[in-house]
Amino acid sequence: MAFVESRGVIKLAQSILGIAVRSLFALPDRLMALIFGTPPAEAAALRPDAWAMGRVIGLIEDRRTDWDPEEAREETDFLAGAVSLAVPEVISQDWVLEDGQRGLPARLFIPESNPLAGPMLLHFHGGGWVQGSIQSHHGACAWLAREAGVRVLSVEYRLAPENPFPAQADDALMAWRSVMSDPARFGADPEKVGVIGDSAGGQMATVLCLDLKAAGEPQPACQVLIYPVTDCTGSFESRATFASGYYLTRKRMDWFEEQFVPEGESENPRISPLFAADLSGLAPALVSVAMADPLRDEGIAYGQRLAEAGVKVTIDEMPMLHAWFNLTTSRSSRRGHEVLAERVNELLG
Repeated sequence: MAFVESRGVIKLAQSILGIAVRSLFALPDRLMALIFGTPPAEAAALRPDAWAMGRVIGLIEDRRTDWDPEEAREETDFLAGAVSLAVPEVISQDWVLEDGQRGLPARLFIPESNPLAGPMLLHFHGGGWVQGSIQSHHGACAWLAREAGVRVLSVEYRLAPENPFPAQADDALMAWRSVMSDPARFGADPEKVGVIGDSAGGQMATVLCLDLKAAGEPQPACQVLIYPVTDCTGSFESRATFASGYYLTRKRMDWFEEQFVPEGESENPRISPLFAADLSGLAPALVSVAMADPLRDEGIAYGQRLAEAGVKVTIDEMPMLHAWFNLTTSRSSRRGHEVLAERVNELLG
């Protein structure tokens, strides 16, 4: 009974916060600009609702340098439920991906506009390899499935620090092989199965492509990398430029990497794919970075490396903050999803 009551309290709190967030984002752009002012020069192109969120987050920003992983996970799932909209035009099904030894929970999102068969994206959620879940990204994956008209299969991989590296990369590879052993069970066209990930999940998606290349196995139809982590040495300028006040802080990113990266391994290509010696032959890519994001520069650099290696790549710089993929209550996020859906359809044909 206590558990049921606590779930009820959480749902109520999510509803109240959701109403507040939706009310903020319902304000006209001009009014938001009057209330929250204009962004600084380094973030001048931010959409008004993105800057409004940045200002609000800046006021309540967590000043700690250490977090409890379990508390962080609960916080992420709670906030995600408040800032994403319901998507009734999408069917969701829970699955387990197996390799004969263990299983990974997964959730399949099927757009009602394309219920029988078609392209599919295998999704790895963000959260710094420490937090996030198929539940925290339920709204974002459903929105993408509807907008792009493709299936999305989101994977619940093992999290750090309880499951040290390379558990996350190994889970991605296992999930891919499980899917491709029988893609028809998900209604997926085997020639049109791609991978997608946001933030840490973007790192996992591109590491999966590198692992498949190393194993001599076929590449996914595409790799869609949304503000991916590609360099865990933290050496790019945007990590300092957008260190605080823009949702993802440098302190939080440093903490994530402390939980995930073994000592002395920050340049390991399975951790920092920007350090891979050869990117040729990888899947066609979309690299979508957020303009005011500590991870912006390393995402752009990875996209440029892909292009130099002869990989077909599109680099989009979205006028938003990190985590826009989840924030479907905002107009700019929904516009971002429209652009994302167009790019996905270009890649998957």
